[in-house]
Amino acid sequence: MDAIRIYGGHCLDGQTSIQGSKNASLPILAATLMINGVCEIENCPEISDVYHMLRLLESLGCRVERDGPCVRVDAGGLAVCDMPSDSVGVMRSSVTLTGALLARTGSVCMEYPGGCVIGARPIDLHLNALRQMGVTVEERDGGFCARVSRLHGAVLKLPFVSVGTTENLILAAVTAEGETVIEPAAREPEIQALCDFLSLAGARITGSGTGRLVIRGVTALRPVRFRVPADRIVAGTYLCACMCAGGRVFLKDAPADQMESVLDCAARMGAGIVRESDGLLVTGREHGWSCGRIVTGCYPAFPTDLQSLFMAVTAASGQAGEIQETVFENRFRIVPELRRMGADITLRGSVAYVKGGCRLHGATVEAQELRGGAALVAASLAAEGAGTVTNRHYIDRGYEDIVQSLRELGADLEPA
Repeated sequence: MDAIRIYGGHCLDGQTSIQGSKNASLPILAATLMINGVCEIENCPEISDVYHMLRLLESLGCRVERDGPCVRVDAGGLAVCDMPSDSVGVMRSSVTLTGALLARTGSVCMEYPGGCVIGARPIDLHLNALRQMGVTVEERDGGFCARVSRLHGAVLKLPFVSVGTTENLILAAVTAEGETVIEPAAREPEIQALCDFLSLAGARITGSGTGRLVIRGVTALRPVRFRVPADRIVAGTYLCACMCAGGRVFLKDAPADQMESVLDCAARMGAGIVRESDGLLVTGREHGWSCGRIVTGCYPAFPTDLQSLFMAVTAASGQAGEIQETVFENRFRIVPELRRMGADITLRGSVAYVKGGCRLHGATVEAQELRGGAALVAASLAAEGAGTVTNRHYIDRGYEDIVQSLRELGADLEPA
């Protein structure tokens, strides 16, 4: 069953727990490759992207055990070999294995990573920076091989902020010879979680959470136990679901301190937000207010991963709004699907203009990427009648069980 059937028009009322962060788990799992021993990663989400990452680790000779949200990785038997193309091809973050493997073995060959169709996201930025650390890169049809006898530190001035590139360079730098400076470095909480994991393992990193990282290479890293923080994007998704459907929900473990721009926007649109010690209490309004203008950007600006969710909220509110996407050039793929549900949205370059006065109705719509798929589910909660979101496998890349979580919040939906 690769679809979700949603019966709209029901206010939400309930509680759900927020899973561990997808965007933190994947680079941390890649980092376990650099450690000769067993690492335990707690609160690791049970999602398809993590499954593919674990499969890649196993293909490289790691022993992997999973016990619910706890994953144990023993990279003591690491071997250089070809990774399964079906896992590399479906997951963009597999590119972070490059920095980790170069640090541990000095060699990596892989196909160009895949993932969502939200933008080009070329890996040239990764490879060019790695070349400055002594890496030789040979590009070929559909992939590349990278080799180095010994990574060395460098001052890496990036042309723009990139989360994936920052992660890759951190992994390459922590055991490189000498000092590495990364600037501008991404500041996302997931970058901070990776730095926390590596620091616990013995890395010497300063500047975490700022735009300038300084990393002094160490000889080796030690095995550790680490708990993945809660997923701010998943929390934002269920916040938006409540704003679409109305009602009152509690998001247990939601990381409010990582969601300032999102919570500010939600409050501006009329949502009631109460921060509690163990999560967020959210009240959706029957008649929402205009979002005004939302502009996505690098953290701590409004996250691109929630742009489509807030477009769904705006369309469901019946109010006008503008959303400008500055991170990915192809993240408006949800627009034709929302139009099928009755939304009136005009695109002009990087800006989507949502017209007020429209009411959504249930329809069969197609998820074409992870967050857009979740946004269509949220929009369907607000729609009149029943609707279906197809291609659930995109949504499963980032949500443990979106159907069950939304049922806990009082939604009426089912696998289809």
